[in-house]
Amino acid sequence: MSGVAERGSTAIMPSKTWFMTGTSRGFGREWALAALERGDRVAATARDAGSLDDLVEAHGDAVLALPLDVTDREAAFEAVRRAHDHFGRLDVIVNNAGYGQFGMVEEISEEEARAQIETNLFGALWVTQAALPYLREQGGGHLLQVSSIGGISAFMGVGMYHASKWALEGISQSLAQEVAGFGIAVTLIEPGGFSTDWGGSSARRATELPAYAEVREESARRRAERQATPGDPVASREAVLAIVDAEEPPLRVFLGDGPSPSRPPTTSPGSRPGASGNRSRSPPRAGPAEAIGSTHAVHADRRTATGRTADARRPGARPTLASMTVTALAAP
Repeated sequence: MSGVAERGSTAIMPSKTWFMTGTSRGFGREWALAALERGDRVAATARDAGSLDDLVEAHGDAVLALPLDVTDREAAFEAVRRAHDHFGRLDVIVNNAGYGQFGMVEEISEEEARAQIETNLFGALWVTQAALPYLREQGGGHLLQVSSIGGISAFMGVGMYHASKWALEGISQSLAQEVAGFGIAVTLIEPGGFSTDWGGSSARRATELPAYAEVREESARRRAERQATPGDPVASREAVLAIVDAEEPPLRVFLGDGPSPSRPPTTSPGSRPGASGNRSRSPPRAGPAEAIGSTHAVHADRRTATGRTADARRPGARPTLASMTVTALAAP
């Protein structure tokens, strides 16, 4: 890797070159800033490259701003090629582009269903396929697949979103096994509730059916409870840097507060929204026998991001305090 970047007062790490999708705001913007501020180089992509002008103005030649609609496979391959040609190598690929599709399963149109999968699943697939030949040729690299708590559990009103993220989880775990021999690591990042625009202007909403009015009300109530104190994306910066700098990166990283990544919540059979005595319960632990690496939960709130890890290769492994514990200052 070219160049040297200094982290803190003593640690010196080789600088890295990142290719990132969805860098106009949210996690993508924070992680791009974290990489650039420590001396790394970033090929930043967004549908509107103009939204990246401030990054270019602040960091100059360290940033290559590229327009990209990840649903366009040809465009994805071209963007990755341009980034590699410009910087000479790619070390970290971040598949962050995506959005939330709201609506009960019955309410989702065919167009909405296909668009959700095209962006959240196929978009990551196209960028991954475009980057892999370069990573294999150089003998290593790291793919960060931004999934969600919605990739390990499921809630009312966002079924199509869950479908896209569960699919991303499956294809990424298979990929991790396929490319490990080339020195390529794969990490699924699973954020919980954070103060991003996921549920705001970037979200899409299906036409509502009156029959689901009560279900929708209950869904909103539960969502408010789960996200009572959303985390600050700024607090995830150091956690992500620690992940890409790790000698043996984990397969999964959970960011924020919520259900354990190995124990997603379920609802008791036969229960209905608002029913008395309805409680979430967790299924028995089951560690996937073919998992590569470990599951690393990083709790990022307004002040800190700290790590807990469980070895996903051992069925029934209990989380323990990880050797990787990072603290990140949050925005005021």
